[in-house]
Amino acid sequence: MIPAFSLERTQELLFEINDLVEAGRIPKVPIFLDSPLAIKATSVYRKYENYFNKEAHARIKSGDDLFKFPGLKLTLTTEESKDINNVPAPKVVIAGSGMSNGGRIIHHERRYLPDVKSTLLLVGYQAAGSMGRMLQDGAKEVTILGEKVPVRARVETLQGYSAHPDRDALLRFVEKGKDRLQKVFAIQGEPASCLFLVQRVRDYLGIEASAPRYGESSEL
Repeated sequence: MIPAFSLERTQELLFEINDLVEAGRIPKVPIFLDSPLAIKATSVYRKYENYFNKEAHARIKSGDDLFKFPGLKLTLTTEESKDINNVPAPKVVIAGSGMSNGGRIIHHERRYLPDVKSTLLLVGYQAAGSMGRMLQDGAKEVTILGEKVPVRARVETLQGYSAHPDRDALLRFVEKGKDRLQKVFAIQGEPASCLFLVQRVRDYLGIEASAPRYGESSEL
C-alpha cells in the first residue's frame, strides 16, 4: 500500500514505476491506481505534455507512455475499488490521501495493516497528528472508521520525495528579499525545524523572524 498525494506525487510514482517495469527491475504484479482524483490529474498532465522537459519529450517521441505500463490498472468507481480485495497477493495499491487521513487508502489499510505479509510504504511528509505519522512513528494500533485496527504490517518510509525546498533553499529565497523584508514567519513544518530556520534567518540575514504557536496572532 502506498498512500500518495493525488497531484504530483502520484505522477512521480507512476513515472518511476514505469522505468522499473520497463527495465525488468520489479516483479510483474498488478499495480492499482485507486484514486479518481489522481487519475483525473494524470490526464491533465497528459494534456499539457508540452511543458515537460527535453528528456520526457524524447521518451514520448520514442513511443514511451510515461504514466502507463503493463500491469497498471485504474480504478475509478467504488465497485472497482472494492474488487481489488478479490485480487490475490502480491499486488500494489496507490491511493489517497497521502497522510492516511481519509480517501480510499484507509479502506485498504483497515484490511491489510493486520497482515504481517503486507507493507505500507510512506512516500510523503506525514504531519504530526495524522494517521500516517502515527504509523510512521510505530503505532501498534490505529483507529480507522471507528474500528481498532492492529498494525502488524511492515511500515517503511521512502525519503527524497519532498516537494518543498530545504533549509538552504529557503534561506536563499529569503536572502533575495532581505532589503525589503521586515519580519519572517515560519508557519509550516515541524516545530523544531521552524525554530531552527528562524534562528538561521536572524543570525545569517539579520532579519526579525519568529515561529508562531498554534492560535497565536501577530499584527503586521
